[in-house]
Amino acid sequence: MGAIRLLPETLVSQIAAGEVVERPASVVKELVENSLDAGARTITVALAQGGAKRIKVTDDGRGIAAEDLPLALARHATSKIATLADLEQVATLGFRGEALASIASVARVAIVSRSAGAQHAWRIAAEGGPASGVEPAAHPAGTSVEVADLYFNTPARRKFLKTEATELGHAAEAFHRVALARPDVAMTLRHNERVSAHFPAGGLAERIAAVLGETFARHARAVEAQAGSLRLYGYAGAPAQARASRDAQYLFVNGRFVRDRLLAHALREAYADVLHGDRFAAYALFLEIDPGAVDVNVHPAKTEVRFRDPRPVHQFVFHAVARALAGPVAPGAPAAAVPAASPPPARAAFQARLGVEQPVAAYGALFTALREAPAEVLAPPRGDEAARETEDAPLGYALAQLHGVYILAQNRAGLVLVDMHAAHERILYERLKSALAERGFVSQPLLIPVTLTADALEVATAEEHAATLGALGFTVEPLSPTALAVRSVPELVASGDIPALVRGLLADIREYGASRVLAERQNELLATMACHGAVRAHRTLTVPEMNALLRQMEATERSGQCNHGRPTWHQLTLADLDRLFLRGR
Repeated sequence: MGAIRLLPETLVSQIAAGEVVERPASVVKELVENSLDAGARTITVALAQGGAKRIKVTDDGRGIAAEDLPLALARHATSKIATLADLEQVATLGFRGEALASIASVARVAIVSRSAGAQHAWRIAAEGGPASGVEPAAHPAGTSVEVADLYFNTPARRKFLKTEATELGHAAEAFHRVALARPDVAMTLRHNERVSAHFPAGGLAERIAAVLGETFARHARAVEAQAGSLRLYGYAGAPAQARASRDAQYLFVNGRFVRDRLLAHALREAYADVLHGDRFAAYALFLEIDPGAVDVNVHPAKTEVRFRDPRPVHQFVFHAVARALAGPVAPGAPAAAVPAASPPPARAAFQARLGVEQPVAAYGALFTALREAPAEVLAPPRGDEAARETEDAPLGYALAQLHGVYILAQNRAGLVLVDMHAAHERILYERLKSALAERGFVSQPLLIPVTLTADALEVATAEEHAATLGALGFTVEPLSPTALAVRSVPELVASGDIPALVRGLLADIREYGASRVLAERQNELLATMACHGAVRAHRTLTVPEMNALLRQMEATERSGQCNHGRPTWHQLTLADLDRLFLRGR
């Protein structure tokens, strides 16, 4: 007898189940996706013991005819594709025709379904093997699939299941993913006879707030972009709302939740300028693309995709999200990117002078144009013009400085609190990027060189990489084995903390190498320069200086966050203040 033999059909299904049915959450995903493909408008998922004991999914979809029920539990039987051309243009969530068969091979499965117009429902069942005969049953229009005792016949697999709470968490996450993809469908999740989540049918914004929370929804940026057959929409979380893990990253392609390296990289790049460090952005984004331009038949779990032409997709997603994050946020309406208001002529001319003619060599130099600035630009509005003027200035006008750290400003919505160092850091960072792209760094000689103590490694780094430092606008020379002299710096940071700036720069060059600092880590380097070049806390500013900083923030991209992803300002509306002081109660 030969060594090669055909495997029994039941064993083949159990092998396939290892890829499709990883845990109860996999069953929830497959069954709910089947309900959506059937046109369901209401779906209920009921779990017992985290789904290991029982999973029941009930919908009001089209139902399954009695003659089709046996095929529903057969391998490679599906109503969703028929030819290779169909496979290359998949428009449904399911299409492989193996999920129900795989589940039935490792659990006790019962399907009760009533198709539209049928006099009654029909039932079929299977317990780890061939299906039973079809028999009449009672059920409203739609389908219920009950999966009991998962892995009852494969005890080795059952041992890999985690605690009830862990399995429930994974199942709830699968439920939330599908719920985000279809806000137009009412969805309910029950566990051990108690409602865990209920999402009524509605709009995307309401569903995102229900799944990701009101805080995310309140601060997220709306994304809407289209180019040819590509469309991206949804919400990108504010950098200040970033998390310690990737648990709030939801990305969908043609309504299907995916984990895709190409798209994940595009999103990391989009957040690179506002989210440094080990934090992870939160987002719920939906990419629509011609089904023929993406292959969803990469893995049985259907969470991986492959694009026919990946580079345009990457660039489209990157630019769409980067634009949404770059726009200023209007106080009182944080969920949408708001175009800058058209300033009055006097303010427009002043902003042009600050942004074009004035090099902003340092924080003090930022205000050299103040002597020629129109008074109405720098002073808070008074009298009847207050409402109009504060509308023109989204961040309002300065009232005072708090502890040398925060600027208090009044705008039409109420009170704005600004972290002056973080705000100026972002302004300076964006200007450093523009300067480097347009003309490189202009070096400014120091009238009196700055001397700093240094260890032997810092001295050696400065000596070895003098050319790299020169390309960045610095002249740093060894004075002795324990001292360095800084003779020139980029004009944009000339009034910053030069010793700290040089030490940080030398540390970056030493850790990453000169070529990598100038190429791959260029933005991180500029962020370091901006941080040390920005105005320090506890510096006293005049009201005109504070107002000039507010106007610069309004004219700067991504000014809502500093280079480390922290917020630069916060709005307290009059309603917030009324609640704080119990007014009206």
